[in-house]
Amino acid sequence: MELFLMTLVLALLGVVVSGVLFAAAAGVNDPGATVTVRAPARAAAPARFFVDRAAAPPVPIDVVLLQIEQHVRLEQAAAEAFLHAPTRQSLHSRTMSPLVH
Repeated sequence: MELFLMTLVLALLGVVVSGVLFAAAAGVNDPGATVTVRAPARAAAPARFFVDRAAAPPVPIDVVLLQIEQHVRLEQAAAEAFLHAPTRQSLHSRTMSPLVH
C-alpha cells in the first residue's frame, strides 16, 4: 500500500511539474488574462533579381500537357520493357524523358 501511495504521489508531482513548465513555455502567467491573437504581418515580397517575368512568356497549357503525356508514355515503355526482360541493368537505367532530373 505504501508503494502504491508513493507511486501515486510521484505521478501527481510529475503532472504538476509538467503543467507548470508547459504554462511557463506557453507564456500563460495570469489565468484571467485574455489572449489576443493577431494575424502575422506579411512583408512585401522582395523583387527577385533572377526572375524577369516580363521577359519569359507563360508556357501554354497544351505544351505542358504534351510534355507530361510524352513522359508518361516513356515511363510506361520502360516499365513494359522491364517486365518483358527484367535485368538489374534495365532496372537502374536512366529514362529518356526530359522531365526527369
